[in-house]
Amino acid sequence: MKTWFITGISGGLGRALAEEVLSVGDRVVGTSRRSGAASDLQEHYGARLHLVLLDVSDEEAVRAAVKEAKDWAGTLDVVVNNAGYGLTGAIEETSLQQVRDIFDINVLGPLAVIKAVLPAMRARRSGHIVNITSVSGLAAWSGTGIYGATKFAMECIGRTLAMEVEPLGIKVINVAPGGLRTGFAGGALEDSLVNITDYAETAHQARAILTGHKGEEPNDPVLAAKAIVIAIGAIEPPRCLLLGADAVRYAEGEIAFLQQDFARWESLSLSVAVENTD
Repeated sequence: MKTWFITGISGGLGRALAEEVLSVGDRVVGTSRRSGAASDLQEHYGARLHLVLLDVSDEEAVRAAVKEAKDWAGTLDVVVNNAGYGLTGAIEETSLQQVRDIFDINVLGPLAVIKAVLPAMRARRSGHIVNITSVSGLAAWSGTGIYGATKFAMECIGRTLAMEVEPLGIKVINVAPGGLRTGFAGGALEDSLVNITDYAETAHQARAILTGHKGEEPNDPVLAAKAIVIAIGAIEPPRCLLLGADAVRYAEGEIAFLQQDFARWESLSLSVAVENTD
């Protein structure tokens, strides 16, 4: 029986993952910013679920939550950085305070969790860290630049961390979903505070598309949770797990664009080499 530490289990993918893990007999320490969140899961699964009130932007609270989880469980086998939120708006429209706020939750929060759990994982030479990123962390999309920047950051952090801890027996997986049928396009999606009409046909389309198709997203969070559990069970899990045909399409399209751009400008790229005078 594994013990999972999952941030943000009040809804969406975090809740679906907690339910999937509990249904197969594992234990979960689940965090939420809201008191009483997931209380129905607590009633159903009883002693195999331990709920912790946590704002991941509070580093001291993160360390305390991880200590509480280890005191309750003994060992944390799988740690999932799921808590986060979305933000739409053009780069110019987004205030620096909004940028700071979302980086606090989407990047610094997961980093605090990672730093809190790694010492015990290193000591026993085992463990899994899962970062829920987004295909927006692989493929840029007008109107989601700041949100995407947080996910780009976690993609780099996760893949770099994987290289650093692989010799220590620790696995790291970045999970990059496409559109999941969750509450993301509702309460978990903020907007820039300024509206500049020049961006009506570019950046503003992102929010219109996301909110206009709320409830019609192509991917099932329950099936996404099952896919994550399967990946965790692999001997060699993926470094980056795309979830959804849309995620695959957007990521592959971005890679193809970059390859074409690299090839087009290759001669200029190579022109800066220091000449060999020997």
